[in-house]
This record gives sequence, C-alpha cells and structure tokens, in this order.
Amino acid sequence: MTSTRKIDKVRERRKKRVRSKLYGTKLRPRLSVFRSSRYIYVQAIADDTGETLAQASALNKELRGKPEGLKKVETAREVGKLLAKELLSKNIQEAVFDRGRFLYHGRVKSLAEGIREMGVKL
Repeated sequence: MTSTRKIDKVRERRKKRVRSKLYGTKLRPRLSVFRSSRYIYVQAIADDTGETLAQASALNKELRGKPEGLKKVETAREVGKLLAKELLSKNIQEAVFDRGRFLYHGRVKSLAEGIREMGVKL
C-alpha cells in the first residue's frame, strides 16, 4: 500500500468519525467545511431534509476582488462573515460546526471565528 492511499484512508476515517457525531436541522444547520490548497468552502446543511440552506466560498462575487491582497487565513475569516450574513438573513442564529477531516486550526479556525464575529452561535 502506498503512503497516499494510507493517508486517504486515515482522512476518510477522521471525516466519518467527526460527521457521525453531528446532525443539522433547519433551525440549527450543520456547517460543512472543505479546504483546498487554494480556496475554502462552507455550506449550511439541514440533514433532516437533505437541503443546503446557504453557502459561501472564496470564489463568491462579494469576495472576488478582496482576496488578492489578503492572506488565506484572512480570506477564510471573510468567507465566514459572508456565510453568517446569509444565515442571519434567513433568521438562523445557531449552527453546528463540522470541520470534516480538517484539523481545527489555521484557515478552519479563522472561518469559525468569522462566523462567530457576526453573531452566529457555534
């Protein structure tokens, strides 16, 4: 078994372990995070209906001009603020943070802090 396959299996196990403990509803959605080497994506999911309530990423129109001067961590915070605005406009005050297979530091932590800054409780 090559090291890449082993790493993928470890990541997949971590993702399943984290997600097995979380569940989102329309009033308290699960915020699922995906982090690529270049961008960060987050979506609010109601698991009871299987519906995506809101989404934000570094590729959104509102952020397209900003990230050029920002570092990745600062961009992640802006993405968090953007998602929080969308959630608050839909009258969602609380959410469950799902970091997936990613450790809670760096860009993932910054994203969560950006969401909290806008007043959404995680």
